[in-house]
Amino acid sequence: MLRLGLTGGIGAGKSTVSHELVALGAVLVDADTIAREVVAPGTEGLAELAAAFGEDILLPDGSLNRPALAAKAFASDEARAVLNAITHPRVGARTAELVAAAPADAVVVQDIPLLVEGGMAPAFHLVAVVHTDADERLRRLVELRAMPEDDARARIAAQATDEQRRAAADVWLDNNGERDVLAAAVRRLWTERLVPFEANLRGRVPVRQAPVLVDPNPDWHRQAQRLIARLALAAGGRALRIDHIGSTAVPGLAAVDVLDLQITVPDLAAAEALDDALAGAGFPRIAHVDHDEPQPSYGAGGETDPAVWGMRLHGSADPGRPAYVHLRVQGWPGQQFALLLRDWLRADSDAATEYAEIKRAAARDAAARHDPAEAAAVYAEEKAPWFDGASTRAREWAEQTGWSA
Repeated sequence: MLRLGLTGGIGAGKSTVSHELVALGAVLVDADTIAREVVAPGTEGLAELAAAFGEDILLPDGSLNRPALAAKAFASDEARAVLNAITHPRVGARTAELVAAAPADAVVVQDIPLLVEGGMAPAFHLVAVVHTDADERLRRLVELRAMPEDDARARIAAQATDEQRRAAADVWLDNNGERDVLAAAVRRLWTERLVPFEANLRGRVPVRQAPVLVDPNPDWHRQAQRLIARLALAAGGRALRIDHIGSTAVPGLAAVDVLDLQITVPDLAAAEALDDALAGAGFPRIAHVDHDEPQPSYGAGGETDPAVWGMRLHGSADPGRPAYVHLRVQGWPGQQFALLLRDWLRADSDAATEYAEIKRAAARDAAARHDPAEAAAVYAEEKAPWFDGASTRAREWAEQTGWSA
């Protein structure tokens, strides 16, 4: 199933978005609802809270007096730790139950107010942030929820900043305008991204991107960091390192809008062992690709041996963020060259300009081909001769500068 983490500051309008998604067919798992459920009257959770903090945290009807609990639980770090030890495992277990009960082809939306603050973004296939300016959020809290202004300001200030949320957001939903505008944005998200992403995820289908060159995007780095965090969680200790490589990792360089990422592994067996984990995280295997083309001018001796140019390739199943994930063995020439080429192009602006011209010519020729696979092949073939000389030049630069991977 596809898991979407939905978050935003207090008063931003997450419930508006979640209601729209549910109407479109999503399965909602609401963290706030679960947090209330696990301490409802008659639950073990509420009994443990009363035992830990005193019977005076209960109202006359036996339900939880939340302000009374907050006054005690947030009085010290130790008290907060006790609260978390009682509630967090129960919230986690109930969340897992609800997610597991969803259909295999579901789009599961998990509404989590403190998703960014808790560092939970890598656990989701996508994170959507509902954004509303702080002044408008303050107005809503005071006027619509009757919250004291000082309390509202304190709650807003205690949460993540807009910049922190932007760093975590694959999807940014602006809720400063009319509700109809937000609803339309949610419908586009559903039809153009979530539904096809879920189908690709279930069918293990990587997306293909036409070799169309675009201007450099300063957000490519931040997008890559989000994917790297997901890959790191999926790979666990089997990844020695994960890097952003390729043209999108070179600031100012025009590129096809596809992120290239490299997972360094100890051997090809470790790469094979990651197939299911990466597919589950949204990066299915591209089975017909199992090696890089050796670079005859790169190095000497055994480095042109095809046996040490083996690799495995995965692609993103997300139509909104195409990416390739290259799994290469530590110290093998392909793994080293991917890092060297990136760093050389970052350091040598003339080489980067030269490469950009090669890519533009290749993209023009590829555009004349109507078949996507043929266009991709033309684009790759026309760039290949440049790499032959570039590999030698990059290696010379590495020797001159003392570069090391």
